[in-house]
Amino acid sequence: MSETVRARLEWIDALRLVAGLSMVGLHATADATGQPFVTALPEERIIPMMLRAVLYIARTELFLIISIFLLLMAQHRSGRGYAATIALQARRLLLPFLFWTVFYAGFNLIKAGHFGYLDAVLEELGTPVKWVGFLLLGDVKYHMHFIPTLFALVLLFPLYRAAYRWPVLGALILICLMFKRQADLFVYAQFWGDDALPYLVRAIKIASYTGYGMVAAACLALWQRDAPRLIAPWYFALGAVAIVLLQAKWDATWQTIETGRWPYDHTAGYWADFLMPVLLFALCMCLARQGWAPRIGRYARYSFGIYLCHPIFLDLAEILLAGSTWTPAIIVLTKVAIALPCACLLTLGLARSRHLGWSVGLGPLPWQPTALPQFSSRPS
Repeated sequence: MSETVRARLEWIDALRLVAGLSMVGLHATADATGQPFVTALPEERIIPMMLRAVLYIARTELFLIISIFLLLMAQHRSGRGYAATIALQARRLLLPFLFWTVFYAGFNLIKAGHFGYLDAVLEELGTPVKWVGFLLLGDVKYHMHFIPTLFALVLLFPLYRAAYRWPVLGALILICLMFKRQADLFVYAQFWGDDALPYLVRAIKIASYTGYGMVAAACLALWQRDAPRLIAPWYFALGAVAIVLLQAKWDATWQTIETGRWPYDHTAGYWADFLMPVLLFALCMCLARQGWAPRIGRYARYSFGIYLCHPIFLDLAEILLAGSTWTPAIIVLTKVAIALPCACLLTLGLARSRHLGWSVGLGPLPWQPTALPQFSSRPS
């Protein structure tokens, strides 16, 4: 392929990098208990929650769209069969997942000991059922849910081929998200307090998130059918929809600022949250011919590792800030200032390690002489 065509996929690199970095800021905008600074005054929540509203545009659903898009692109070129594709994805995703699950199960003891719930965490570590949740739900840490969810969606990748053939099926994301909202309301009402609840919620999430797989396949189809000519005219229409969704997001955010609780009951905010990753992906695809910096690709490869590592330093920052009388805005900025560079440095260090590079998706497994194939955002 020509260098012009190669350069177009720098937009994927940019999205990967933004998604990885935004997760650090996103998780930093909650307090140590994961809540929106409940004890603070409403005016003190304005800056953290507005920052969160912006960062929430590039939430984990954007990672899912990118991952499925690259998977389908690679599978389309290689013609690899289902079993071989799943085996490769299992090695790339599940082995790092197991590594970080065991790591965070132990690392959580540090924060638990400082905040006074060490006995509860120790009891969980000795409970087999809890480990089932760690492995199936990824609930050992608030960010680990992404990997088992992505792997479940990868198992369904033949389904997305329908949207590759008929891109209009990408619109099924609307039906899928409608199903998710109604199904969540039902299971939370009927199974609250039941041990089955988190598994039912995850099953609903996987079923509904197939819509993101359909979006990824539809976008790949448009991309491979002379995307600039087909997609560019939609830029302003997509931008108009994004503005409407952002307004809904601001309204939901203001509800959080006033009440000190997450706006689970804000319907328009729900749609804004879950559709903005789709629009961001589509808008960047429309701008694929713009001057994306080639160096982005060198940094984007570390986004997965930053995503995996950053809770280490957020926890340490929260321990350092415990008892602080600083405003939420200063606390958030301090957590980002600590966690972001430290997560980047740790990821870089792990990536350069012959023995641990695979833990952040950037090196060969210990028993393999060569690196596992990586999905690049550049065509080969």
